[in-house]
Amino acid sequence: MKSMTGFGKETFLNDTYQIDVEIKSVNQRFLDIQLRMPKEVNPYEMAIRQLMKETLQRGRIEAYINIKQTGSGNKEVQVHWELIHQLLSEIKQEMAANYPQSEFNPEQNINQLLNNSDYVEVTEKQEADETFGDLILDSVRKAVERIDASRLQEGQKIQQVLTGYSQEFIDLVHELAGFVEIYEKDYREKFEAKINDWLGEQVDEARLLTELAILLEKGDIHEELDRLAIHVDKLQELLYQSEPVGRELDFLMQEMNREVNTIGSKSSPIEIKNIVVQMKTILEKIREQIQNVE
Repeated sequence: MKSMTGFGKETFLNDTYQIDVEIKSVNQRFLDIQLRMPKEVNPYEMAIRQLMKETLQRGRIEAYINIKQTGSGNKEVQVHWELIHQLLSEIKQEMAANYPQSEFNPEQNINQLLNNSDYVEVTEKQEADETFGDLILDSVRKAVERIDASRLQEGQKIQQVLTGYSQEFIDLVHELAGFVEIYEKDYREKFEAKINDWLGEQVDEARLLTELAILLEKGDIHEELDRLAIHVDKLQELLYQSEPVGRELDFLMQEMNREVNTIGSKSSPIEIKNIVVQMKTILEKIREQIQNVE
């Protein structure tokens, strides 16, 4: 059993890149992957989503991918020599024509031009690093492994809580079943005693038993108890399955709650009503917990 709540982080660092991947998840009815990443990672979006889908099957997944350049290996200098040659040539001609006595120093002018971005640019290399995609996907894969481990750890805690609630519910089912047997026997004895008080010894035994059976059938909850026992067995089975069971648990809670409500509507003894209230309380606690189960 896994929770839908978790967190995973991976950082990769070499001489060229620092890649930070953070993934967090919360409960959601279906799988909803939200990616926050720089445009350089866009070509790998489908592969990243596929990596996550292979492991994370439900929940709202928010992934943050940040890329930081750690060196100059992916930069290059572009010197616009044509512009520089043209400029220096025109300056030289102008100086010779109008200022023949002045000394023209090309080296000094070039030093000044090097600080001008119109003539010298530092840009990112246009060719893609062949290892970049592999580094991104490997970082994402490790972050997914960490969030998966986090969700599994949280799921084990939920499993322990649900196991405790399940046992409490089983105890109440047994208590209710035992009380029903005593109640039906006691109800029959009281019913016969009242009929004898009203009619004396002139009682049609067959008719009496028929009427009693009709009354008891209206409040008969044995069928509901049998179905609850089956549902509880299924609940305990689901708690220890490794694949996602959140949706199935949610449906099972609806069925169990329906049986408990039927028992409550059929039964009049206050003892049964009290047990029904306790059962519904436990089912609500279970339902709250499974909202976060994958």
